[in-house]
Amino acid sequence: MLELIRQPLKIDQIATRNRVIQAPLSGISDLPFRQLAFEYGAGMVVTEMVASRELVCNSAESFVRMQGKGITPHVVQLAGREAKWMRDAAKICADSGADMIDINMGCPAKKVTGGYSGSALMKDLDLARELIAATVEAVEIPVSVKMRLGWDIDCINAPELAKSAEDLGAKLITVHGRTRNQFYEGKADWQAIKSVRDVISIPLIANGDVETEDDIHNILKISGADAVMVGRASQGRPWHCGALAGNDNVPKTAEEIASFVERHYLMMIDHYGEKVGVRQSRKHLNWYLERFASNISPADRGDILSSKDVGHVVRKMTQAIENKFVIPEGEVA
Repeated sequence: MLELIRQPLKIDQIATRNRVIQAPLSGISDLPFRQLAFEYGAGMVVTEMVASRELVCNSAESFVRMQGKGITPHVVQLAGREAKWMRDAAKICADSGADMIDINMGCPAKKVTGGYSGSALMKDLDLARELIAATVEAVEIPVSVKMRLGWDIDCINAPELAKSAEDLGAKLITVHGRTRNQFYEGKADWQAIKSVRDVISIPLIANGDVETEDDIHNILKISGADAVMVGRASQGRPWHCGALAGNDNVPKTAEEIASFVERHYLMMIDHYGEKVGVRQSRKHLNWYLERFASNISPADRGDILSSKDVGHVVRKMTQAIENKFVIPEGEVA
């Protein structure tokens, strides 16, 4: 199976470097995170969700989210509920250098589904089809669709939506093996993803609870998918997709991980500016601490996560990782 995941996946006219894909994670997979994941060997990375209407209306935040400097292929994920905005946003993405557009029909967050976007579209397949058609017709680059199994256990319609997407010109389908109402609870149903594989001929990526090499082997075998997508397992280790794909040149020692964390932190400061970067980085710093310095004192953790002094944070993070270093059981690094 390792030989398979190291092979490129052809998606229309583009190809991934391997078949371990970094998931789009809202508020997480920003440009610094994606650049690091790509540098360390992820087969493909996808931007965090970009709201189509906000992008068309010239939202500065949306333009920041869609950046992809140094990443090939550059994949932008769009979300929306109106064909006009999806069409116009897709054109902006293509004109700005995107190599592929992914349509978000899987986000379970209430602030997204409350606006009838994300996985809420799985309750209205006619609207979902309209959005896919508008996006595909707007651009010449490939369009993919990311979805869940359905809205809830009584509405498992991923096969129907995936087949419609293929018929409308989508070139790739990604399925997270949970319903929207499950959010991230329970175990992802990899067998249910196979029902999508059975009705489409375009590439299929399986997503949900993929963390180890054994997970990759099992999800591909059970689902029949062509590739895997890794989400939350990369929190606190942006290199994880690359490690799963066979890259052994990833941080392993306390010193290497501390150096990596410092680099990630400073990249975020540079990307966002100091005030916003300090705030945006705190969730990442907390994940690093949870993964590699879990026995740090609450006082030291609080000091790191509340400080606005960049130099102080770098020093304290380095000390925490080097002095409290613990490799979690089963860590792939």
